[in-house]
Amino acid sequence: MRNVLRRALWVSLFLSVVVSAAQAAKKPRTSRKDEVVTISTPQGDIRLILFDVTPLHKANFLKLAQSGFYNGTTFHRIIPGFMIQGGDPNSKDADPNNDGAGQTDEKMIPAEIRPELTHKRGAVAAARTPDFINPQRMSSASQFYIVQNPQGTPHLDGQYTVFGQVISGQDVVDKLAQQPAAERNRPVTDLKMTVKVEKLKKKKITELYGYQY
Repeated sequence: MRNVLRRALWVSLFLSVVVSAAQAAKKPRTSRKDEVVTISTPQGDIRLILFDVTPLHKANFLKLAQSGFYNGTTFHRIIPGFMIQGGDPNSKDADPNNDGAGQTDEKMIPAEIRPELTHKRGAVAAARTPDFINPQRMSSASQFYIVQNPQGTPHLDGQYTVFGQVISGQDVVDKLAQQPAAERNRPVTDLKMTVKVEKLKKKKITELYGYQY
């Protein structure tokens, strides 16, 4: 009888170990590193991080940034007290009238709108076409905007995908928003950008920029 109980106990312990190992294997590993995106402009550098909870937008932005896609594009729309918008490949050409129109064959990104990601100051969000032609609120393949308003732009919450946050250089965003603009809020002088990506330890990002994970 004692041997039977002992055997049952060992079987129970073995199964517990197996179940615990299986559960641990299912849990995704949390990376200790993250990408810092640096947008360099004539007014200075803006640094931002992108959210893991919006994986489609994060992967898309990083892919474009690392390929050099954004280099030479401009912030083609600036509205002080609101936001700055850029990332349209059309802004590389000599025709200012097509800036912001996007490319006809671009593949949009499914919306990743999350209630906890709001349009606070420095929020990075994806531009998109209006609801009447885009009821699914899918995002532009490349265009994005950064909230400049110190109070944020809460009226946009739940309507556009927020997928990142400025961690350094919000003062540069302010300077860009204040540049002279003409029709359609287009800057008189091209505000060109170059974009690079650097992978750092999250602890280092917190030390350098104060961002808390």
